[in-house]
Amino acid sequence: MRNRILALCFAACAALAAPLAAQDATAEDPTLTAAGDTAVAEAGAAVGQAIGLETAPDPKEELLEKLQADLAEGGPDYDAWFKTVERAQEAIENNRASDAAMEDLRGQVVEWRSIFEQAQGVNAARIRTLQAQIDALGPLPESGEEPANIAERREELTTRMAVLREPVIEAEEAFLLADGIIREIDSLLRERQSERFFERGPSPLNPASWVAGGEAVERMFYPVWTEIQSAYAVERQSQQLRRHLPETLFFLALGLIFTVRGRRLMVRMALAVQGEDPSPARWILAFIVSLGQVLVPTLGIGLLVQAAYSTQLVGLHTDAALSSVASMGFAFYVASWLGSNIFPKRGAGGRFLILTPAQCAQGRWFSAALGLTFGIYSLIVGMIQFQDIPASSKSGVAFPLIITAAVLLMRVAQLMVIHARNVAEDGESMTVFNNPSYLFGRATMALAVAGPVLAAIGYYNAAVSIVFPTIASLALIGFIALIQRLFREAFALATGDKDRVQNALAPVILNIFIILLSLPVFALTWGARWTDITEAWKKFQDGYAFGDVRISPTDLILFFVVFAIGYTVTRLVQSALRTTVLPRTKMDVGGQHAVVAAVGYVGLGLAALVAVTSAGIDLSAFALVAGALSVGIGFGLQTIVSNFVSGLILLAERPISEGDWIEVNGQMGYVRDISVRATRIETFDRTDVIIPNADLVSGVVTNWTRGNLTGRLIVPVGVAYGSDTKHVETVLREIANAHPMVIANPPPSVLFRNFGADALEFEIRCFLRDVNWKLAVQSDMNHEIARRFSEEGFEIPFAQRDVWLRNPETLPGAAPARPAKSTPVTANTAPRAPDTSPSDVLRETPDLPPPDEDESGGS
Repeated sequence: MRNRILALCFAACAALAAPLAAQDATAEDPTLTAAGDTAVAEAGAAVGQAIGLETAPDPKEELLEKLQADLAEGGPDYDAWFKTVERAQEAIENNRASDAAMEDLRGQVVEWRSIFEQAQGVNAARIRTLQAQIDALGPLPESGEEPANIAERREELTTRMAVLREPVIEAEEAFLLADGIIREIDSLLRERQSERFFERGPSPLNPASWVAGGEAVERMFYPVWTEIQSAYAVERQSQQLRRHLPETLFFLALGLIFTVRGRRLMVRMALAVQGEDPSPARWILAFIVSLGQVLVPTLGIGLLVQAAYSTQLVGLHTDAALSSVASMGFAFYVASWLGSNIFPKRGAGGRFLILTPAQCAQGRWFSAALGLTFGIYSLIVGMIQFQDIPASSKSGVAFPLIITAAVLLMRVAQLMVIHARNVAEDGESMTVFNNPSYLFGRATMALAVAGPVLAAIGYYNAAVSIVFPTIASLALIGFIALIQRLFREAFALATGDKDRVQNALAPVILNIFIILLSLPVFALTWGARWTDITEAWKKFQDGYAFGDVRISPTDLILFFVVFAIGYTVTRLVQSALRTTVLPRTKMDVGGQHAVVAAVGYVGLGLAALVAVTSAGIDLSAFALVAGALSVGIGFGLQTIVSNFVSGLILLAERPISEGDWIEVNGQMGYVRDISVRATRIETFDRTDVIIPNADLVSGVVTNWTRGNLTGRLIVPVGVAYGSDTKHVETVLREIANAHPMVIANPPPSVLFRNFGADALEFEIRCFLRDVNWKLAVQSDMNHEIARRFSEEGFEIPFAQRDVWLRNPETLPGAAPARPAKSTPVTANTAPRAPDTSPSDVLRETPDLPPPDEDESGGS
């Protein structure tokens, strides 16, 4: 006890001395403040150890421990996940599990992947907050030294960030592992599918295969008969059969009526509604009625199946047979319905193919036969799955169906080629590019030939995988054609213009959309697994990475939606400004147009910026691209940028406005539109001239109507020599003052400008109320000048010339004269008196003596 008291006193003295020493040192060197705090902490710890007390736990460590405990709750069960991983890896390595088992295992891994994908977003908000706090501390100095409190805070935030990131990193790792396992399973299943496709068995041409095929048919359907017999032999079940006999007969009779008579009745009703040349409304109604050709007989088959079930004699094999029979009937009726619409009985307006009535009848028969063949194949496939039948037996059963289907496909393909040739223009060679039906017809012919050939040499799976998917694809193409026709007729009905459908854009876009939606169905038809479609869709949703930026379809849709909203709001604001707000201000029309245009550009820019931000697209990642683009702008797009900037200057300064009368580069007209690249003016010839904005900013522009419509008009007038100039001035001033468009202040003036070569030159100078009427006013004044000059006796002269002849002896009837010397040819222009006529000029001009022969050169 004594020793502990002494130790306590010694520790207390050390604790008191430490801060004093640290304080003195701090006074000399301020950088030692952190060291003093550390000394105090160490002294306190020493005191605690000396008295036998434990140090209090650090609150930061408690916070981190609590944070880790909270994150551990509710997270994925990684123990169960690793067990699933072990089973999946073992199944992939052994490659012994069936396709169904592998698909089931894949589904489990897909569920785990979804869980891990959601777990990657845990703590996202808290991580963003911590990252913002770390960024607020600034970058770490290059020396690595920073104030102790900032370093401590950075370390604390970094530690908390690591704790928050730990489950995210773990989920990311598990997600990548799950994604890799899924890809391995898909690759394995595709390899198995390829192996089965190229698997070769015995040829069905071998007579032994025929016997095996007959035995296979017996093995498929004989158990059904024995199952029914065995069930009927049981007394209790035979009593139930007799008790439910009325119900069975009712379903049987109703099913037979719907099956046998229902389809024919719906065909007659559809033809009656459609008519010969159906309107859009009649065609749509006939299409809806024609659906009964499938629904009514299918309902009848369902009633027949229900009648079979009501006998209480249905077992496992009988149930499979009934399901297969229902599928067969549905395939037959769908094919018959497609054939009746693609190859209609009558009504040229409702035909899809340009064929004769006899060829259309063949097309309907071939379509129904193809549907029946496909249905029988579906029946056989449904029955085989309950029997262990060897490959040789399967090929023997399916080979007659393959041959039949190939022949029918060949005939349908021939009708498609005939249609392509009928629509081809005269002299035009038929290729796969100018008519899709020709392409489909030739491709169907090739597949129809390949199927039986492959089956004959033993590739049963390959033949089946070619022939029957071809039938399903033709049916799908026909269905797409009907849907496209339905939307075209609906568009024509909505617009009321049937001819407009051929040139409208909406039906084309809708057709493209329908084709895109049908692509997964085509893929499933040709052997793709549904999981392949879902996986491709998931990758499509995840988006594609461009460097550090990942863009997904969801982001693009969000971008377009937000931009469309911003665009709509901008247009609404512009409309409100144009029609409601700006007309109530004192701003001129040109200024109103400039404000509306500026609001439009700003609104579109903000809409694009908000859309990009909402879609989560990081524009900083495009900094390098923007730099390269700026270089390209500097060299190749400088003219466009110059015009763009000039357009902004025009909208801001408004030296010209819409409706102004301007003259630039020799072009004169009214400004009709000012955009950011160019300005459109309408000349007086009613032609549009597009002038780059840079020419308007850097060039010389004459604006006749800027500010006001007042403008000066100058009308030149010439009078003959000898006229009374003062009287002429008075008459001209009276003419100017009399015109209603001439303003009185300042008053018009008349100037005696010059003694011209042919006349005395005057000018009327006046200001007009509206300079746009300049040409009309000038025309009116000219008319009035001509009238008043005629009344006053003023003559408006025309240009006059004196002609001197060098060799007048060449004139007819002139006496030859021989001058001493040759005189050069002269031409003198001089004014003549008003009473002198051109004949007097010739008469008063003296004859020139003829030149010497040696000097004239015989001219």
